[in-house]
Amino acid sequence: MRVFQDENGERWVASVGERPGDDYKGRFYFHMRPQSGAEEEGVSLIDVRWNSLETAERTLQTMSVEELRRRLGSARGRVALLW
Repeated sequence: MRVFQDENGERWVASVGERPGDDYKGRFYFHMRPQSGAEEEGVSLIDVRWNSLETAERTLQTMSVEELRRRLGSARGRVALLW
């Protein structure tokens, strides 16, 4: 889990989500939510996937803030397209 600020200064929590089921391939993905908000207010970026929790968490911990912001923007854009 990582806390970072978006381009507007809002604090977000980036974490790893897990898709349930027996298939472990690509089971873990990025999930981001406002720090002050509920889990349901978050956005997931499910096209970025990992097979293990350890790899997903290591990737999250080594990402730059700029990369986290970029991925947040991408996830927000995709959610907006669904509405």
